[in-house]
Formats: sequence, structure tokens, C-alpha cells
Amino acid sequence: MGEWDRVFRQHLTLPPHPQRGRARPPPRSTAFRCVLKYLHGAALSQGVQYQLRLSLFDATYHHFFGRTWRSSWQAAGAAPPRSARVMFNEVVYFHTSLNHPSIAAVVEVVMTAGKRDGGSQHLSCGFGIIPLFHGGSEVTDPATEDRALKLYHGTPRALLHPRFQNPVEKNKYMTVMEKSHLQYALKSHQPLEAIFHLLPENLLISGMRTVPGLLPAHGDTGDCLQKPRLMKTVTCSLEGLFIQLYPSLEEFEEELLELLNSDRLLQANTAPDGEEVVVRERRLHVGVHNGLRFVQAPQVAVLVPDMELSPGGCQGVPSSGARDASQALVLRSRIQLSEMVPHPAFRVCFQLEYVFCSKGRAGGKALSGSARSEAADMRSVRWAVWSPVVGTGDTDVVLPLRGGACRGPCQTLMYRTPPSSRQGKHVESGTVQFHVSSDSEEHLVTAAEILCKDKDESKQPPTPSLRVPTPWRVPVSPQGPRLSMSQLVASPQGTGQTLQQDGGITHLEADLGSPDAEPCASDQLRALPFTPLQLPMAAVGLQACSSHMSLSRAALARLHAAGFPDILDRNQEPVEISEPVELGNFNLRLEEADPLQGNEVVLQFLAFGSDAQGSVEGRQPRTVFLTFQFYRFPPVTTPRLQLVSTDGGLATGLAMPAQLLVRVNEDGTLTRPPGLQLKYMVDPAFLRPGEHRWFLRYLAEHSLQIDVWDGDSLLHVGSAAIKLEPLLRQGQTAVRTYHELEVATTEYEPDGTVMGREALRHGALRPLGVRVAVRGRLHLCLANVGHPCDETPEQLASHSRTVTAPDGTVTTPGGSWCSRNAPGGGRTAWARRLVDVDNELEAALRNRRPEQGWPKQRAWDLQVIDAYRDHIKGESIYQMLSQAITATRTVHAVLGTAEFFEFALKNPYGVQHTVTIEVDHPELSVILDPREWRHFKELTKSVTPVEEDMFHLRDDLKPQVYLRPGETVHIPFKYQTFSADPAVVAAQGPAGLGTGASENTHSLGKSGTKQAKLIQVSFQVSGGKPIALLRVKVEPQPHVVDQTFRFYHPELTFLKKTIRLPPWHTLPGIPVGVPGGQPEMFVRCSDPDIICETKSLGPGEPQDIFLKVAGGPSPQIKKFFVAIYTDTWLAAPVQIWQFYLHSLQRLDVACTAGQLTRLSLLLRGTAAPRRVQAFTSHPQELEVDPKGAFLLPANGIQDLYIGVRPRQAGSKFIYLNLVDVESHQLVSSWLLCLSCRQPLISKAFEISLPAGGGKGCNKRITYTNPYPSPRFYFLCTNRPDLLQFKEDSFEVAGGEVYTIGLRFAPSQTVGEEEILVHINDHEDKNEETFCVKVLYQ
Repeated sequence: MGEWDRVFRQHLTLPPHPQRGRARPPPRSTAFRCVLKYLHGAALSQGVQYQLRLSLFDATYHHFFGRTWRSSWQAAGAAPPRSARVMFNEVVYFHTSLNHPSIAAVVEVVMTAGKRDGGSQHLSCGFGIIPLFHGGSEVTDPATEDRALKLYHGTPRALLHPRFQNPVEKNKYMTVMEKSHLQYALKSHQPLEAIFHLLPENLLISGMRTVPGLLPAHGDTGDCLQKPRLMKTVTCSLEGLFIQLYPSLEEFEEELLELLNSDRLLQANTAPDGEEVVVRERRLHVGVHNGLRFVQAPQVAVLVPDMELSPGGCQGVPSSGARDASQALVLRSRIQLSEMVPHPAFRVCFQLEYVFCSKGRAGGKALSGSARSEAADMRSVRWAVWSPVVGTGDTDVVLPLRGGACRGPCQTLMYRTPPSSRQGKHVESGTVQFHVSSDSEEHLVTAAEILCKDKDESKQPPTPSLRVPTPWRVPVSPQGPRLSMSQLVASPQGTGQTLQQDGGITHLEADLGSPDAEPCASDQLRALPFTPLQLPMAAVGLQACSSHMSLSRAALARLHAAGFPDILDRNQEPVEISEPVELGNFNLRLEEADPLQGNEVVLQFLAFGSDAQGSVEGRQPRTVFLTFQFYRFPPVTTPRLQLVSTDGGLATGLAMPAQLLVRVNEDGTLTRPPGLQLKYMVDPAFLRPGEHRWFLRYLAEHSLQIDVWDGDSLLHVGSAAIKLEPLLRQGQTAVRTYHELEVATTEYEPDGTVMGREALRHGALRPLGVRVAVRGRLHLCLANVGHPCDETPEQLASHSRTVTAPDGTVTTPGGSWCSRNAPGGGRTAWARRLVDVDNELEAALRNRRPEQGWPKQRAWDLQVIDAYRDHIKGESIYQMLSQAITATRTVHAVLGTAEFFEFALKNPYGVQHTVTIEVDHPELSVILDPREWRHFKELTKSVTPVEEDMFHLRDDLKPQVYLRPGETVHIPFKYQTFSADPAVVAAQGPAGLGTGASENTHSLGKSGTKQAKLIQVSFQVSGGKPIALLRVKVEPQPHVVDQTFRFYHPELTFLKKTIRLPPWHTLPGIPVGVPGGQPEMFVRCSDPDIICETKSLGPGEPQDIFLKVAGGPSPQIKKFFVAIYTDTWLAAPVQIWQFYLHSLQRLDVACTAGQLTRLSLLLRGTAAPRRVQAFTSHPQELEVDPKGAFLLPANGIQDLYIGVRPRQAGSKFIYLNLVDVESHQLVSSWLLCLSCRQPLISKAFEISLPAGGGKGCNKRITYTNPYPSPRFYFLCTNRPDLLQFKEDSFEVAGGEVYTIGLRFAPSQTVGEEEILVHINDHEDKNEETFCVKVLYQ
């Protein structure tokens, strides 16, 4: 017996239960390292030999699987007090993908006992159960080092008893062995993942056992699996392969088809029907096997008879006169095996497989594309194994084929071998011949010095290797591997059985090309290991802060003198501005115990001051409006607010004097008093149960994102963020705080190529190519006034997660009686006319016949009523019966949050039934995975039981559940929506100012006022008869927005962005690469047409979200949401991000810094004439003509002339809006993509100036006119804030010298600045550019 046969037979495993892997594809396998240390107990006998046996067990199906591992025999020694101990200290490794709580490892304690005849026998004296996974799919306590396993009396075969229950604690028949235990340690072993391709799943193996393909362990430990090291692989190629079958190919296939056709008729129990089975395809599976498993999935090649290659046969085939000598199955392609290892247990396995079909269905020809769903019958007929011979290189090999009832590496049944032999025993089943060559300098030798020598290897070689005197070399097809039509029909997984499935093929010779295959002219290009790097942008553009300020008395006096309205408490007394309080020092219990449960949240916007630097770069707004969303109230767009200057202003810090915000009326007049005040009434009577605590948590942890817009140009000024924690009253009746917020904007440069991994540094939240500029400061007051809650909070939904079916009592539907409560406790019912309660009957009576007198009309009306009753009788009875079995559940749906509940389904009949569950909406689903069911029950604290494998899926994917007579089961449901309801969340942006923004008071109304959605769930038995109905009423709720992103992008193009997730759960000081730092994130998008995905770069590395959004036509604004989760089952998002994509018309401009570039835009009029004006985001660099407002005729065409003079070289975005100045609506919008190059610098100067103030400095430089005629020149600079000219233009005669006066302004900071002086001609074309390097010291 060779090394491969010995390893193969010693490690055959029992597969898991067939029902375990049918539900879904197996997940990633988990590796374990189990150390069995010692056995301790009073029941042990000293001097007796003991052994441990370890097996894998599935408690759900009462099934042992894998292979039992046995330890060495050890004798028991004495151990205090009055007990014995057996030392083992053996290590067992294994891995499994069955991450289910019912999967466990069973330890059996076996002892040797004497028999009466003097022999010995093995007796089981106890067992224990080691759980591998707890409630989820995580490993049980991976950090625990040592544990004591309690043992039970008896044998583990008791687990196969039908009364065995899981968990073990429920079994009253199992008795614990007192004062006895097994000391062990179980933990996950990540290094084992590197050898998953060598070690089969569910195989328990000792660390002292050698795994073929691994090097011996370092040191004296001998444990090669603790830190496994792989042996070096070599690549070998097989070519010229052909197979000969006994007695001939034609006779072999003729007998095989005859037997298959007889078997088909026998199974169908029919007479011959004219159909016959024919061969469609012949396949050869080739793979490398190490005795334990296939190292890689076997390659599949298609064989063709040599008669099909050429009509006259193949050249080189020996012609002995026999007919079978020229009949063979030939492989025209070359097979490359890159996973070969020089080890005696590594062998190349061949498996010959036939694919059959019925001639009546396929006509004996290859099926067309319309027959892809047809079943194919596949049979394995022969197999062989080959191992390279010691010290040989390129050689020809002849192997005998095997068949019949013997175990092979493919684990399939084989066609029987012939009963007699004509050509010798070694070829009675056929032969496979090929030529082998190695691409490596080292030949395929057996590493005998590394491994234990097998005693049988000296007597016979591992596999016969016969020399062929005249080798038959079939040329490799230059067209590559041959493909067949059956790739689309048959599956190579179903060897030896008929498969009834639809085209589930992954195939065949297309998989022959390994990654290391030599290139061919017709081969497909291989992708290099290169990952396109998208610049990640930071997820938190603005750091929300409290901005809480302590105002001086002078500032309070100016605030009072401005005339802002007072904020009054519930006693109509003004609320004073409180002193700053340190963030994070709030008490949630104090808020919940507050008797004033009602909250009146007031946002009072006071003033806005433009930043000095922002006013230099951009246009200073005259009017502004704000957009934001507070809690789950609808988004707010405020009316236009005029900026009014005052004496002194509200200047603080470095900001310019702030201007008061005054509301502008429709006629252009201003509204007094100044400021804008918005109130939000949060009354617990209108909140969902438990939502008051949710609202308090929102105030404590979240921030309010405020967008500031220019009211005239409708351009985005910037965004501000403020923490809402100061709104917590902490037992006070009212609080009021004053804040000054920085309004900043994020400017994105055009996407560029990044070399290296600089953008992927851990913690690098500021991406390349992004600049944050402060545009101004927003002054506002936050206030919260407490109010008593007079009425009891309304229970919008029951706290119970179980929906109980009605008892079946039929009640008279309301509407025909009007009930009133009588004074004495009785009940009075007032009758109403039928026409008052039935509109259809009223319409029928209205179409009565012409008047023929009152008696005839009344008789006619009674006939109509009688006929109408007969018409609706069946429908009314059906509705009443349906109402008797209908239960109703109200779900308050929030975007991305899963609502979990259970329905108690009872079988009302005295016989068993299989109930089919039909749901008419995709957002409501039955939870089929017991792990997901258990996860939601833990979140909701539900106490109902969880059943394993409760549901059966039909072919149409409708779940079915089996019910015994009168049995009640709980059906878990989950409602989850990822689509944002436009009725709940209104549009928000610069496109228009709605009338809803004028409302100053917002109340959180009952969810019942919104449009509800009804979902019907039917529970049907056979025949479609319902036994219960569930009506789910979905009431959408607005959701919380944690972050807002706004992108401007060219129209009708794809926006691709990568956003770096902030490290929320990482602890300070954790080094990079350590697992357990940041949890894995999952994302879902509200728009199914948007690609939104995330993937982890590795343990301890940051995670990025990738977005790919298709932009619409200009000026469309696309709004969507992204929900971020930290749990696998997506129960509730930890963050919800809001995205705006502004689609703009793109205009590419190539220009030179400091030089004016002119171009024009074509304006198209709308259906009505409009008075419009063009506004730009960078008025200092972009000029428009006409500058003011002008009339755009209806359906007309007009040119808008623009001039671009960028100040700095590089790429830049400039926004241009065309606004209706009367209705303040956006007509058109452009995105100018500037590609600016640096002008040629002719002279350079350097000066030193003092920093930190001063009067500045005057300098002079000279310029000589190079032309013979007088010229007129203009001067400009890239830094007008640091350099001013004495004259902006000058005229100089031909050849004359002109002195240019320069005035350098002082700088507040120390550093170096390069200032360019552009000298342009009369057409504003650049003549020369001087560079002045200024050193501020």
C-alpha cells in the first residue's frame, strides 16, 4: 500500500447531515485549537489505562459527522484528595463552516477492562459536550484559556436517542458524574486558515500528525499545525493525453448505453418507447490530491474521440490491425497543475465522466440555448491516480484505469469493470497516457528525507510508470481548450446521478487556465493585482461643537438693543441666557424624572457675519436662507432673510461685525422685530412608546446640521453644525443658550491620480485635494421650555412583540348602528338608513324609473334594495368570515430600522396541515434563519421559543410550516424599508422656497395622520384555503439625519466617491492591524439604482464607503440616504447620512493664470419670459456680461458672455447660477471645470517684511516696453489681499522703461509667500509675469 492510499483510507470522514447545508451556501470556515489537558475525578481507578475520543455532533439532527479522533492510552495516577488524574496534554486541530449553536464536540472517556477469557475490552465510562458556537455564529468564549468540562455517565451514543433535547441541561435522563471533570482549552486558531486547502473540513487531527504538504515543526514541540509552514510547490504540465477503453471505445460505450437505457425503462416501469440514451459529452476531471482532499477544485476538460479530429485517424497511433488500436478519447489542450508538492502523498487524480441525454429530446446532438433547463444524466466510469517517479523529468506515463465498487478520491460510484481480460490485468479497465513536463528547475522528486518512509515503497513504486516505445503526441490546439454546449446544461457537481436544475454550470475547460499558465496569443488578458485607488474623503467635514459663549454685559446690551423677541417660559416670563456648562455632564435619569415632560424647543436665528477671507474670495451675500432638519420633523427651508448692518454689531473673535437677520416680505419690505424664531413642540402624548427616551438621547448625542444659502444667487454659502446637548434642561423649567457657529464650505478639487497608499493611512481623515474654508459665523439661540403633560401618553403600539390571532367570533360590522352611552350604564343604538351607510346603494336608488306615484316608487325601491342585498350577500358573508380570522398589527416604520414581531398561528383543525405563508409586499418578510430570529429576540427581550429549521421553502420561495392538530406556533416577521418616502421627507435645496417654510411652529403630529400602507399576509392550507389572515398597517415615520453631504457634478455623468468611515469604536492607543478594534460596517442605500458598498481593508484598518451615482440633467437635485450598520442582520442603523447630488451643465475651460479667457454660454428661455441674473461663486475670477438683471425672452436664445481670470494654476471648480430675480428660482446652473496652467515667469524678486502688523512696505520694479510703438498695459496679481498697485494700468512708449509702484500689505503670520505680478496687454493677454517671494519674519 502506497503513502497516498494509506493516508486516504485513514482519513475518510462521514459527511454532515444532508439537511444542514441546503438552506444557504456555507460561510467562511472557522479554525479551532483544542487542548485536552487532564482528566480528574474520584471515579477514576489508579493504574487503569484511559483514552479520550473526540467527535463532532449535530444536536439538531442527532447526527455524528467527521471522523473520531483518538488520543494515546495513559495510565491514571493518584491525585489529592482521594481521586485520580490522567494527564494527556494533547492538541487537536480542526475547522468547520457549520457555525450553528447546535454543533458541538463530544468527548468520550474510554478505559481498558479485562475479560474472563484473559483478553481486554474497551468500555465507555463517561462523556462530555464542548459547545463550539454560542447563540450567534461567534466562537464560544475565544478569550478563555482554561475550562473544566463536566462529564455525564454512560456513552455518547445516548445522544442519538430520540428523547435527547438540546441544550443538555433540559435532559432529565443524563446524570452528571460528581467530582469528575476534564480540563481543556478551546480557542480559534487563525494560522490554520493558511492550510484550509490541505486539511478537509470537519477532520479532527492531532498536531503531532504530519499533514501532507507541510514542513516539520521547528524545535522540539513537534506540533506542525501551531504555526504551519507550507512546502514549496512546483508546476507540471500534462499534454498529449488520451484514454483507451477496454475492449474498444465503441464496444464500451455501446454496452454502457444499453445498460443505462434498460435502467431508465426499469425506473419508469414502461415498455420501450422509441427513445434511447446517447452520449452527449465525455469529460475528464484532473486535480491534485494530498490524500486528505483536493488541493484545488479539479479542472474539467472535454475529451473527443480521435475519429472526430481527422477522418483518417491520428498520426502516430500504432496500427496493429486491431480496430480498438485507433480508437481513443483525446484531449487537445494542455493541463497545467501549479499546486503540485514533492511529497509521496501528493498525487494527480483522473476521473472519466460521461454526460448522457435522451435522443428523443435532444436528437443526439448538442442542445441549443432553448434547452438549457433540460436535465442531464452524468455517470463516472473510470478513475486513476499518478505520482511522479523519483528523479525523473520529462517522461511519458501510462496508467491503468480503475472502476467498480472501490473508494476513490472523487467519492462517487463508478461503472463496473469488465468480467474478463484480453490484454492483461493492468489494462482490463483501460489506460490513460500522457506526457508530463515540469516548468521548474527542480524535478518532481519525493522528499523522503523529510517524511517517514513507507515500507511498501521499496517493493513497488507508488504508481506504475510505463515507458511507451513510440509515444503518441497529440498536438495542442492553438485555439485553446475546447468548449461544449453542455456547459450551459449539466453540472459537474452531480456526478453519478441525474440533476434536475436550471443551468447551474460553472465550467469546464474554461477553468483550465490557472493563474500561472503560460501565455498564449489567444488567451484572455489577466488582471494584475492592482486596486484602483479612489481618494477617500472624510466623513465628518465639520466638527460639531457647542460654540457656547459667555456674553459680556456690553454684548448683552447690544443683543437687547437689537430688539430680538424674548423667549418666554410656561409662566410667560423671559428666559435668561444661561452660563456655559461643560459638555458630557448630563444625567439621563434626571431628564426622565422631570415632571415637565413636554418640550418646546426654540431655535432663534439672530445674525450672520461674513468672514474677512471669505469676502475676498467670494461674493458677500445680501440675503440668506437656511435649510436643516431637527429630529424626525420634516426638513425646513426658511424664508429669505435680509442682512441688516447695525452700529457695533455682534462682533466676536476674528469675524467681521455680524449683520442682523431680518425677514423679507413678498413685497420686499422688512419684518420687525429682527431674527427668525422656530418652535418645535415635542409632547410625549404624540410620541411612540419609549420614544421620549430616544428623543433625550438624540439631544445628548446628536448635532444639528444647518446649511446657509445665498438668497439672491442660490449658491451654497456653507454649513454649520451644533451639538444639541445644551437643550437638556436637567430639572430646570427652561434653558436658553447663545451660540456662534463657524459656517464653512468644503471645496473638492477634480479627481486626480494618487501614487502610493498615503490616502489610506489609519486616522487620516483629511483627504488630499479637499479644502475647508470658513465663510462666516452664524449667531443663534437655543432654548427649551418645559411644559406639563396633562393627558396620558397615547400608546401608539403595544410593547408586546406577539400578534395573537382572533378567537374566531363573528361580530356585526359597525356602521349600521350609531352607539351612545346611556346614563345608567346601558347602551343605546340609533338606527340609520341604508342609503346613509352605503354609497353604492344610494347611487342605484338615484337612477330610479320616472315618477309613477309614491306607492309604485316605494315598491320599486324595495325591489332594488332586495336585489342589491342578494348581489352583495356572498361578498358580505366572505368579509365577515375573513374578519373573524383577521388580526391587525400597526408598524411605525423608520428608514433602515427593522421592526420585528411574531404572529401566533394556530391550527384550528383536528388534523395536521402544512401551512403556506403568502406576503403581498417585499418589505415584509418571514425570518427563516434561526440565528437572525434569535438576534431580534435578544434585542426585543422576547421570551417565546425559537425553533431550528422550522420552515420549508417551496419552489416559488414561499415558506411553509407544519402544524399538528390544534398546535400553535410563533411565526417571526420583519418589516424593513430602505426607500425614503417623499411624503415624509420633503425636498430640500436651493431650487425653490416653499410656503411651508413660513410656519414658525412645528408639532410632532400623530403618525396616523400620514398615509398608511396596508400589507396582507395569508396563511393557507392545501387548496388555497386560509386559516388566518394578518393585516399589517405600516405608518411611515421621518428618520433622524446624522450627516449631510452635498456634491456638485456634471450632468448625465457618474459620480464616484469614497468616504472614510470615522473610527467610532476604536480605543486610543490600539496599534494598527490588531483585530477587535473597529467593528465591520454594513451599508444600505435608499435608492436601488445607486451602487453603495463597503469593505474592510483588514483588521484594525479603516473602512471606506464607495458610492457610484448616476447624475441627471441640469439643474436636477438627486437626494438619497445611506444607512450604516454594525450588526450583520441590519437591525438598526447607527448612522443615517443624507446626500445631495446637484447636476450641473459642465463647461471645460483651459486657461492661463492671470490672463483673461473669454467664452460664451447659450441661454434658452422657458415657456414664460423671465427677469434673470447670473451669479458666480468666485466673482473675483469670473466676470459675466451682462452683469445685472436682464430679460430672458420666452423660448428664446440669448448669449451670456463670461470671462475667466484664475489667480492660481491647477484645477478648480467654479459654479454659475442663472436665477429668476422675481420668484427667486433657479433657471440654469453650470459647473466650470478650470484647467489652469502657470504663465512663464520672466523675472523673480525677493524681499523680507516684518510679520504681525505694521504699515506695510512700498517697492518699485521696472518694465521695458519691447515693442517699437506705444502700448497700453493692465496689472493684476494672484494675491490682491497682500499686494496693491499704485496704478492698475499704464501706457508706455516704444522701448521706454516704466516704473511700477507696489504696496505690500502686512501679514499676521510668519512664513513665505510667492506673489505673481501679471502684465497684460490691451486685450488682457499676458505679456510678462514677475514673481516676488516675500519672507514674513
